[in-house]
Amino acid sequence: MDNINHPLLWGVFIAIVVIMLTVDLRMGGGGCRRMSMRAAAVWSVIWVALSLLFATGLWFYLKAMGQEAVADEKALEFITGYLIEKSLAVDNVFVWLMLFNFFSIPVELQRRVLIYGVIGAIVMRTIMIFAGAWLIVKFHWLLYVFGAFLLVTGIKMWWFADRKMDLENHPVLRLVRRYANVTPTLHGERFLVTQQVNGQPIRFATPLLLALVFVEFSDLIFAVDSIPAIFAITTDPFIVLTSNIFAILGLRAMYFLLADMADRFSLLKYGLAAVLVFIGIKMMLIDLYKIPVGFSLAIVAAFIAISIWLSLQKKNG
Repeated sequence: MDNINHPLLWGVFIAIVVIMLTVDLRMGGGGCRRMSMRAAAVWSVIWVALSLLFATGLWFYLKAMGQEAVADEKALEFITGYLIEKSLAVDNVFVWLMLFNFFSIPVELQRRVLIYGVIGAIVMRTIMIFAGAWLIVKFHWLLYVFGAFLLVTGIKMWWFADRKMDLENHPVLRLVRRYANVTPTLHGERFLVTQQVNGQPIRFATPLLLALVFVEFSDLIFAVDSIPAIFAITTDPFIVLTSNIFAILGLRAMYFLLADMADRFSLLKYGLAAVLVFIGIKMMLIDLYKIPVGFSLAIVAAFIAISIWLSLQKKNG
């Protein structure tokens, strides 16, 4: 199926992202205040509704252009990709929570790190998606590599679901501490501070900067997992990028919504692992049997819903 190359659609998408990202960053809990759970819930609903509205608009536009079959397929691909990215993003949110707890970042300072985290994720994924799309066009066999990678990643995620990350001995933290001076305490919202040492001004990184480094690193790791997953649904750069970005834009609100409920979804990681295994198998079979997008959407939704239901049953049991 041909890729979407309509300039109008690209223009509308870019305009929506710029406008809504600006609104979200300015109005979704400004200053050093924590976004309330009510505000986080409202913003989460807004982002999901906006994503579904975009999918609907995409469907109507392609149908008006006389591409009815394409309209159905592309809208379904967008929704499936969005669900996959949104589901995997939940695990990313829980990693952020662990990072903030490790570095003792109070809730009123987390907003600043999350802003840069979301912007960094958008930039990284945009670059990686276009690079991945170009590589797949040039080297079709990479789909099998991506599929095998997702299969192994899903198995590892299932196997190590209950293992906690050892941040104190993490190579990234050791590298930063080796080459940078780090203050033992926070200095408000500042990432860098200058202090006098033996009469000489020395630049120090604050724990807030360390938290930001780890947030960006986690964004990169999750992008490596999630982007191949959506290429199993479609290789259309427009669908891959839009579904990814719409899922990312709601991450900050999702974080504040789920921050106090992380322990209620203890089995969600198993559902995500099952999703990655399924997507990996789907990608490896792509030239033998193309699993319908609608069936993929149903399987992904079922895995996520079952893992959430079992988590809640375990919590209440």
